[in-house]
This record gives sequence, C-alpha cells and structure tokens, in this order.
Amino acid sequence: MGFNCGIIGLPNVGKSTLFNALTSTQAAEAANYPFCTIEPNTGRVGVPDPRLDRIAGIAKSAKVIATQLEFVDIAGLVRGASKGEGLGNQFLGNIRAVDAILHVLRCFTGEVTHVDGSVDPVRDAETVETELMLADLEALERRLQAATKRGRTGDKEAKAEMALVERCLKHLQDGRPARAVALANDEVPLFRSLQLLSAKPVLYVANVDEDAAATGNALSEKVEAFAAAEGNAAVVISAAIEAEVAQLTDPDEKSAFLDSLGLDEPGLNKVIRAGYGLLDLVTFFTAGPKEARAWTVRRGSTAPEAAGTIHSDFQRGFIRAETIDYDTYVELGGEQPAKDAGRMRMEGKDYVTRDGDIYLFRFNV
Repeated sequence: MGFNCGIIGLPNVGKSTLFNALTSTQAAEAANYPFCTIEPNTGRVGVPDPRLDRIAGIAKSAKVIATQLEFVDIAGLVRGASKGEGLGNQFLGNIRAVDAILHVLRCFTGEVTHVDGSVDPVRDAETVETELMLADLEALERRLQAATKRGRTGDKEAKAEMALVERCLKHLQDGRPARAVALANDEVPLFRSLQLLSAKPVLYVANVDEDAAATGNALSEKVEAFAAAEGNAAVVISAAIEAEVAQLTDPDEKSAFLDSLGLDEPGLNKVIRAGYGLLDLVTFFTAGPKEARAWTVRRGSTAPEAAGTIHSDFQRGFIRAETIDYDTYVELGGEQPAKDAGRMRMEGKDYVTRDGDIYLFRFNV
C-alpha cells in the first residue's frame, strides 16, 4: 500500500531543493527559472521513528527497516493554471494523483526571481488554492450535467450524486475549498470518487532563509496564522540548510552542524512526520532476530488489513494477531517477557490497529 505527498507551490519557492534534500539526491534539477521541473520526480523516504530503533535493540534484530512515504516533486503552478496557463493541465493532473499536498511557500527574500515580482506567502497560497478550486468548479459542472441526465431516468445514485455535487459547487463558489465540506459517513465514498483537487489534505511548508531556520521570521508567522485560520498545519524549515544537511554522512558532523544553527533535528524530520500525520496513518511493528520493521496503515484499519500490507496471504488466511503495545514491549523487555507476564493479547478479525502495536500474525492458507 503506497501513500504519497505531492510537493507543490509557485515556481522558485524551493520545491525541488526540498525534494532533493528529502530524497538525498539531485534527481530534481533546482534552477533559477520557472518550469525547470517538467516531469514529476518521485522519491521514497524513511519515516523517522525512534520507537523502531528501541524495538530493534530489544529484539536484537539484524536489520532495521523504516516505513516509507513517497514524495512527488510537481512543477510550479502559476496563475491561470486551471485554464492551461504555463503547464497547467499537466500539473493539475499530477496533483490529482497524490494523496496529500505539501504546499511550499517562499518566506525568504533575495536574488531568486519570484514569478509575481514580490514575496508574499499568503498571496501565493491563495493563488494556488484558487487555481485548484477553479479546476474543481469546472470538473463539478461537467459532473453535474452528466448526473442530471442520468437522474431524469430515475437513477437514485445519480440523484444522490447531484445533491452532493451541488453542495460542493456552492462551497467552492463561496471561496471555500472542497476539503471543508461536511460529509455524512455514507457520502465519503462518493465524495472521494469526485477526485477534487481542493479536497486534498494540505500541509504548508514555510521555506525561510538560513538565519531564520531555528526561529522562523515575520513571513513564516503569517503562514502559520493563515494555516491555523484554515484548520491546517504549517512547518518552518530552510530548504537550503536541509540540502546541506542531506549531504553530510557522518552523524557527529551532522549533529554538530545542526547544533551550530540552534536546531535539535533536521527540519526534514518534521516535514516527513507531518506528512505522515496529514495522511492519517498509523504505524505498527514486527520484530524478530532477522529484522525489526515498521509498517503503515490508515487509521481505522483492522488487524487482517494490517496483515495484508505484509502479504496478501496473511490477510486471506488470517487467524489472529498476537499483539503487544509498544510501552509494554519496552517496559518488560520484549516478546517473551510480555508473554510470560500475560501481557500479550490475542486479537481477532475485528480488532482495529493502534499506533505502536507490535504484531505477530497467525494465518493459514
């Protein structure tokens, strides 16, 4: 099961620099002109989780494998993208294919050209959001026409679709993104089928200069206030610093460099964790002498569904999940002590996976 975050924003805000740092590669060309990224670049990164190292130490695991997220570097949007300006149609299609959006906003001044001639991150955020909503309006109007034709024949599903589409249209026409539409539980599958761009969960990434990496600046404060007003989260980083940190392979050297900047960890760790949270994911673990591994499922996934992320046979032949919560595993010193203390639980098909569960699946195919 793959989960991905698309990195978007106006041209020259630091998207490709951030992507390069995230993936520790130079796969995305970073240049001082718009549209230097034509095809979306994709990279997978491990999600930092200190619990995994602790589990691996207790289990004496030979290998440690983190769960991963996929990041997609999408070329810069410009005003008019919803009408095909720049490379609008292609970019909007790339955004449609991702699960969540990391919206990079420029919060630094300097010589790098800004497509609108001045630095204003809130204006930039509104520009991109407007283009996504305009594209959604056009798509919904087409969808409404098709549903209306089917509804005239008495199609009940078409009538339900018409009602939802009309509600979404009203929301967008009032200048509110689709993710703010209140939904009943039975409407969620239909809403998802609409594939609305402005329904994607958003994390704002305020990209500051090196001097503001630890404290932020006046521009990043505006971004944080804007995000809070929308009910979204924001992370402050310096993509330039993260690119430098990504090139350091010696842990002590990396730690010393971060200390000199007043940072206790790379900003990328915050971005990755926030992206993980944005997708409403939880982590479960498996551990043994061969390997300790973190796995990802959506919140609300059952034990059999979690088993299926390891192998489809595990889900198909699921019998039970022998389960220890992380705190108990650490407190008692591993699987066998937890068993001996009667703290390992036997969970069945209806059990909902909790963040930090350590599983041993029993199955028969």
